[in-house]
Amino acid sequence: MEPVAVARDPRALIAASGVAASALLLFGFQLPGWGHLVLVASIVFASWVDRELSVDLTLVGVGIAIVSSTSVEADVSWPSFFRIGIVLALAVAAPFVLDRFLLRRREIRFPWRSREKKTRLEIAYLFLVPFLGWLILPFYFIRSGAYANWPHITDASQLGRFFVGVNAVGTWDELFFICTVFALLRRHFPVWQANLVQAVIFVSFLWELGYRAWGPLLTFPFALLQGYLFARTRSLGYVLAVHLLFDAIVFLAIVHAHNPEWIPIFIY
Repeated sequence: MEPVAVARDPRALIAASGVAASALLLFGFQLPGWGHLVLVASIVFASWVDRELSVDLTLVGVGIAIVSSTSVEADVSWPSFFRIGIVLALAVAAPFVLDRFLLRRREIRFPWRSREKKTRLEIAYLFLVPFLGWLILPFYFIRSGAYANWPHITDASQLGRFFVGVNAVGTWDELFFICTVFALLRRHFPVWQANLVQAVIFVSFLWELGYRAWGPLLTFPFALLQGYLFARTRSLGYVLAVHLLFDAIVFLAIVHAHNPEWIPIFIY
């Protein structure tokens, strides 16, 4: 994740912002033609600005293009379970394989833990996350009606798939948006700029997944915080723990929203 020696050229940020805009068009506005056009144009523009930047944005673009090949709207049927799972796995694997074996680099890594000792605040945050989720998520899902973007599940098999799916997507979020997109952007931009760009891509994906209405008011700060925590801790294990603790409440809140008599532990 070490920055490369590139000029402080504002055109570089324009190219990266174009890639983020393509994700917004693809996932947020569901405009595949325009989204893919903006994605390709941004990468071509990046090649004019800096070769290393264009290579890294191409890897990001490959992942985005693979995800855009299918709908990621919440669906727990067996065909969708495997379809979405395979597509998301390929979106992480393809940039990693290209980076490692074609480009002969190690820029995309998944550092499970860092050698730095966690601060008391970072440890305390792990306990705070589920409480914040309990406090905020039911209010968001139920008051906004966003819970309806997930299927009404009562069958045990579907509940199991939903639980696995929520955790699998949460894990994928960190592998792709943080360890791939954010890490590659960090080679060219300061943390705050790289974080803003990855957060736009992150939130665009979450919008298609189902976090709509005023969901971005929650998901955008969350995406920024995850990028900041990864830059600070350099630990996939830590940011993944934060995410999965939050997603545990997501699962409970959505199930409760569809079945109010189940899990009556929320205030909203």
